[in-house]
Amino acid sequence: MHRLIISLLLLILPLPAMATEAGWALLRNGGQVVLLNSAATNGTSEPSNFDIENCSTQRNLSARGRQQAKRIGALIFARSAPVEEVVTSRHCRSRDTGLLAFGDEEIEIWPALDNFEPESAVAEESIAAIREKIDTYSGSGNLFLVTQEEVIRALTGARVRDGEAVILSRGGDQLSVAARIRFN
Repeated sequence: MHRLIISLLLLILPLPAMATEAGWALLRNGGQVVLLNSAATNGTSEPSNFDIENCSTQRNLSARGRQQAKRIGALIFARSAPVEEVVTSRHCRSRDTGLLAFGDEEIEIWPALDNFEPESAVAEESIAAIREKIDTYSGSGNLFLVTQEEVIRALTGARVRDGEAVILSRGGDQLSVAARIRFN
């Protein structure tokens, strides 16, 4: 019985690496839409004085998060994944993840990618706008949408780690995850 459990564990453990390699293969071919969760931050919730226009009132990237964001960009470049467009939310952690990973000449700020209250009018409008951008994307490079876990979960139902990329499978009424890349 113990040998069976160990054998099963050995079969299961390599799966994240395989999923990551499948993600890299998709990105190298281009034409993908990627939801990228912001890199690691210095906290788990927004301060009570949160202001989207003021970074000092927000959760920001930690030192680890800044290194992680740079690593994301370095790996994307090293793996020859073509980047056509990078769009981030107004949250400083998302914007900084995008800037550190891709450089400032590539970044577009888009409020639809900001966090929103679930099941609110803003959430419905944001999700509709993001879905339209995803559904109509037809570039030959990859589109990176840098946002927060809550937005990614609202779009796909997937939970993600800090700095994790979710490559979308498009078509039909629902978005699904085709592959993941973990940059930890």
